[in-house]
Amino acid sequence: MRIRIVDAFTDRPFSGNPAGVLLLDSFPDDTWLRQVAAEVNLSETAFAHPLPAGGDADWALRWFTPTTEVDMCGHATLATAHVLHTTGKASGTVRFATRSGVLGATAAADGTITMDFPTSSLTPVPVPDGLAKALGAEVVAVHDTAAHIGDLVVELRDEATVRSLTPDFAALTALSSRGVIATAAAEHPDSGYDFVSRGFFPAVGIDEDPVTGSAHTALAPYWAARFGREDLTGFQGGARTGLVRTRLRGERTLLTGRAVTVIDGDLHA
Repeated sequence: MRIRIVDAFTDRPFSGNPAGVLLLDSFPDDTWLRQVAAEVNLSETAFAHPLPAGGDADWALRWFTPTTEVDMCGHATLATAHVLHTTGKASGTVRFATRSGVLGATAAADGTITMDFPTSSLTPVPVPDGLAKALGAEVVAVHDTAAHIGDLVVELRDEATVRSLTPDFAALTALSSRGVIATAAAEHPDSGYDFVSRGFFPAVGIDEDPVTGSAHTALAPYWAARFGREDLTGFQGGARTGLVRTRLRGERTLLTGRAVTVIDGDLHA
């Protein structure tokens, strides 16, 4: 069957966040899905199959890390929508049935894709014991996110601190159900983005995820409240980076980005 590797939240190959994408006739057993995701060995591999016409969604979609299935993934959803639109299997808006409800992805004439995701809640929490030491940085504030995200959003002093982090991944594993999102305001207002972040997910087998779309459903309301604006752009990543345009719409957050197919081949197993 056909398998593709797509770099998401970027317009250049070998940047952004790579995801595996497989379009199927139906979902095989979970063991096979996990084995393929482990073989692809990217932060997420997306599996999708078409649904009957006339329902609430057009495609069923699931996401797997190399070790586990996750409730929500932005960059692999973007990658899947990109494959559907570039291969002519979809046009306009595609509706995905997922573990986080129906998620829409709309392609624009300029090549961008805008996804409609649920906005995450944000609950202020005390700084967990060991968090500052695990990150190697002074912590300004910590917020817990909704259950379908499962991250801690951790504000640090400035952009330079976020960019220079070298965390203790083993220590971070016990601090959240999914991951830790370190963030700060952009240092320069003319940089082309409003805030920066890096995402660490050792608890689900990913030390660092380059550009985490789902985390921006929490980062968008966090920074919108700070800046007093609903439309913002986030810059995420360490060695690989990408941009996520966010638009806060109450209970929904719109995430916009680009994607590039870098590998298109055959899976023989």
